[in-house]
Amino acid sequence: MEFRLLGTVAVETYTGPLPLGPAKRRSLLAALLLSANTPVSVGRLTDSLWDDTPPSQARGVIQGHVSRLRALLVGADAEAYGVELATLGDAYVLRAPETLVDAQRFEELLMLAREQRSPGDTVLMLKEALSLWQGPALSGAFAGPPLKAAAHSLEESRLATVELLARTYGTLGEHHRAAALLSAETAAHPLRESLAAELMLALYRAGRQSEALDRFHRTRRLLADELGIDPGPKLADAYALILRGDPGPAAAAPAARARVSSGPAVPSTASPASTEVGAVPVAEPPVAGDAAGAPPVVRRPPSSAQPAVHPADPLPVDLLPRAPRGFQGRTAELAALTRAAAGESPVCLVTGPAGVGKTALALQWAHRNEALFPDGRLFADLRGFSEAGEPAQIDVLREFLLALGVPPRRVPESAPAAAALFRSLTGRRRLLVVLDNARDSATVRALLPGGTDCVTLVTSRHRLEGLIASDAARPVPLDTLEADDGTALLAGVLGEERVLAEPVAARRLAELCGGLPLALRVTAARLAGRPQWTLAALADELADERGRLAFLDVDDTGVAAALRLTVQHLPPDAVHQFARLGHHPGGHVDPYAAAALAGTDPVAAAAALERLAAAHLVSETAPGRWVLHDLVRLYARGLDPAAAREALVGVLDHGIATALAAADTAEPGGEPCFVLPDGFRRPAAVRDFADRAEAMRWLSAERENLALAAQAARDAGLEDRAWRIILLQWPQVVWRVRDNWTPLLELALESARAGKDAYAESRVLTLLGWVLTEEGRAAEAAALLEHSPRLAREAGDPLGEATALINLAVVRAELGELPAATENCARAVELARREEDRHTEMLALQHLARMRLTARRPEEALAHARTALDLGPEHEEAARRSLLLAICGEAHLALGQEDDGVRLLDRAAREAEDAGYDEGAVRALEVLVRTTAEPSYRVRHERSALRLATAP
Repeated sequence: MEFRLLGTVAVETYTGPLPLGPAKRRSLLAALLLSANTPVSVGRLTDSLWDDTPPSQARGVIQGHVSRLRALLVGADAEAYGVELATLGDAYVLRAPETLVDAQRFEELLMLAREQRSPGDTVLMLKEALSLWQGPALSGAFAGPPLKAAAHSLEESRLATVELLARTYGTLGEHHRAAALLSAETAAHPLRESLAAELMLALYRAGRQSEALDRFHRTRRLLADELGIDPGPKLADAYALILRGDPGPAAAAPAARARVSSGPAVPSTASPASTEVGAVPVAEPPVAGDAAGAPPVVRRPPSSAQPAVHPADPLPVDLLPRAPRGFQGRTAELAALTRAAAGESPVCLVTGPAGVGKTALALQWAHRNEALFPDGRLFADLRGFSEAGEPAQIDVLREFLLALGVPPRRVPESAPAAAALFRSLTGRRRLLVVLDNARDSATVRALLPGGTDCVTLVTSRHRLEGLIASDAARPVPLDTLEADDGTALLAGVLGEERVLAEPVAARRLAELCGGLPLALRVTAARLAGRPQWTLAALADELADERGRLAFLDVDDTGVAAALRLTVQHLPPDAVHQFARLGHHPGGHVDPYAAAALAGTDPVAAAAALERLAAAHLVSETAPGRWVLHDLVRLYARGLDPAAAREALVGVLDHGIATALAAADTAEPGGEPCFVLPDGFRRPAAVRDFADRAEAMRWLSAERENLALAAQAARDAGLEDRAWRIILLQWPQVVWRVRDNWTPLLELALESARAGKDAYAESRVLTLLGWVLTEEGRAAEAAALLEHSPRLAREAGDPLGEATALINLAVVRAELGELPAATENCARAVELARREEDRHTEMLALQHLARMRLTARRPEEALAHARTALDLGPEHEEAARRSLLLAICGEAHLALGQEDDGVRLLDRAAREAEDAGYDEGAVRALEVLVRTTAEPSYRVRHERSALRLATAP
């Protein structure tokens, strides 16, 4: 499988391209691929699909395109390639390996070209990169403004790559090839001065001086006629070089060419023009713009009339620490830094949690890009999260000024004056300034250089949004390492032989360290000092959460120490919230759950979560959805261990209250467990659900969290909470009955029996028995359901008894015991009517009608179904109405009334389709397909069956 953006937007498979359909679906795919593995909001997708006011049903259109695209990918076995189109709250994310996206492979090849020491190898890499292009980027898509900008950015990157390839040809003396390559591109882009300048130089060095001069005059006239401007510096400098007969750097001797891969050579007697035109900056490949459409910018030489470095100058200053050893992975982040550093006076901001490797990434990038900074590299550790405290600004500036050659007596005494002198001295230089471990934006601003060709690289555990707002800092967020990169890091310290001897244990160690480079290095340090230890033995020790953080500390270095330095700078309310988050049993948390944990309200909890996110202690994976790294969770849990039970009860009761609200909204009148547990702590606020769809979305999104909460409740002896949290998910169980609910319901049954609660046991048995029936395990279901009515009677729960009788009737009918099943359903109808519960009566009548139909008594089936339909208002019980209408339709067919039967079955299918009840739609349409030859029914049946098969 291959995703193509560099040409017509397409998905190629072994059997050919997928039928993506209309342009807007291609636009949706392009927008997701441009931000592959990153959530893209519905608002962003709307901007990409419409270039004016979107229609009112835009969200529905997007959902439809996502559904169709997801079905196409599933049908092409995308999962086998690691491809998944997932929904994350109000956003979608297309997860795919970067190797499957041609634009990502293009960028990777550019990085590889940059790292080649031989110009010949560079040419091979660049040619392979350009071969990925099969036409204008994002062709075939309806390009809204973001996609237009992205397409422009990609095309700019392609053109800059063409220019780089031509210059590299020149380095090899293959000027005719360079001229041939550039001629075609210049014809397509006649107003691009950089292309014209490169073509002039290639023609000139190929001995075609008259053609080169003619190209200049034609371009000059075109610029004047079309744009009303004169040639820019690059074009004018190329013309001057040709007139002087200066061969320029690209025509130099082979010895000079050999310096191409290690940075720009220092000119001796060349004029300013010859230092700026025709050089081959292999170390500066073009990069594609980001997903927002920012065009790539190739870094310019300094604007000074004099060369940046003279033979008589001292060696460039270099305060950079050594390159990190054992550096692994981070290809995407290194490329992102290159993009971020390609603007004017760029400030690149590497952010991430403690121990994630921010400093290592910054130093790795700085050492790889030495050639970009001929005037030197400055480095300062701002110690923003150190117990030793931050250095004074004047001390940092004094070190910088002394390194730049300012005599000690001329260094100003005040920080503002020193900062002004620093900006002045860096105004005409090409410097890299690395500011490590910054705590706030104000500290960084005072240390920013003044030159447009200087790059500032900042690392911080905080997001430093003020620096983004004031100085257009480009953030490069850093996450944990993938398991393969983590294993490679271990091998870099321990040696490949030791890791290859225990590959499974090595991968397990990487996973237990959560992909955190600091934790991995501490683990490797422990093993390196103990050659007799096996990796498997240490992995077993780390598997115990109680001692994991202690094992990940060596001397004064470790995960706990790093986190402590982050937490100590937080305000008390954020620390309190952070400590309580450690006791959350689930995988993610929202402000309501956070408030329940901390004993506050959602507004205060949301503010605390924002503060924690700014410090990279939690991550917001979707709007209002926050997660903690496993090691961070362990650290937070240890801050206030005495609060564990109080926090757990708070979040469990929050889950019960919210699930009650969701169930009541999803199925009004159908609440199965309305008695709250003893000592119930009502949350300060409970989420409000606008409609059934929103309630069902919450139940679906929180399924894993609720399961983990139920298990935590069971482990803590809070059985009365455990079974309620599980049973309250019944609307979702009914909606997706074949979605592996049995293990969770068995946990609820254990909890009910442990608490010796007949009411709870009956309710759980009733639901579990029905699920087993739907899974085709009728005998097991019958064995369980036999006990449920009796338990309900003992508990004084007549409605529970009625529901149990209904489910027992269903399984008995399944086993061929139709008379007993009919008797159970009739008894359930009587109980429901006595309790005046229309919901349960409607359910009993529905199943009774189905049994009468099975017994070939269509008149009775029709009567029962009509009675049930009269009980429920049309705007409620959409799924139940659909099933009852289908029974009515089948009854009419059995009575020989085909027109009425088809009409009712069609109505049942449409109501199910409108409600998103695909299972009901499939049932009704199956009968219609068997009854009539109308082709539309077959099409609708296939669509509903596909939605049902591919539902998340």
